[in-house]
Amino acid sequence: MAYALFPDAPLKRPPVPVKIIVAGGFGVGKTTTVRSISEIAPLTTEAEMTSVAIGVDEPRADSHKTTTTVAMDFGCVTIDETLKLYLFGTPGQDRFGFMWDSLVNGALGALVVADSARLNDCYQSVDYFERSGLPFAVAVNTFDGELTHELTEVRWALAVNERVPVIAFDARQRSSVADALLVVLEQALNKVQTL
Repeated sequence: MAYALFPDAPLKRPPVPVKIIVAGGFGVGKTTTVRSISEIAPLTTEAEMTSVAIGVDEPRADSHKTTTTVAMDFGCVTIDETLKLYLFGTPGQDRFGFMWDSLVNGALGALVVADSARLNDCYQSVDYFERSGLPFAVAVNTFDGELTHELTEVRWALAVNERVPVIAFDARQRSSVADALLVVLEQALNKVQTL
């Protein structure tokens, strides 16, 4: 017969695990987003960029980027005692798009990270989540506190439905990333409530 060590202690349930995707084009700040918020040392699959990538993988002109994600990034953050987010960052290059279906499987929502100076790089992500029906928000990374285009212009350029939030955030700041993830959770909750 087994006895509880503390029979009067209330049973505490572990937090509910929730999978969130962090997607977007090459060099927009997906790895930085996961790294900024993760409470564990994030798992990254960064590889050195090579001369073969010249003309294919073009970072911002002012970028010092020397590596790129070749599979995924992974991190987690506990929201409160009832909810824990598991973050999966997708690779940004088109040639790794075949992995997206596997990464997205079981996700509750997605954060599409965008660079307002290079909106073309996030069309694929926006289209993917619109087609899949997965709730998402577009978060425009404010590189050096700057937006090249206003958020209304970003929404128009991406042809994003007005029900999809388009927000500005700084991928380097934990509190800013937390706010963006809460917007994604709100989108997911809204979808569940309409079912």
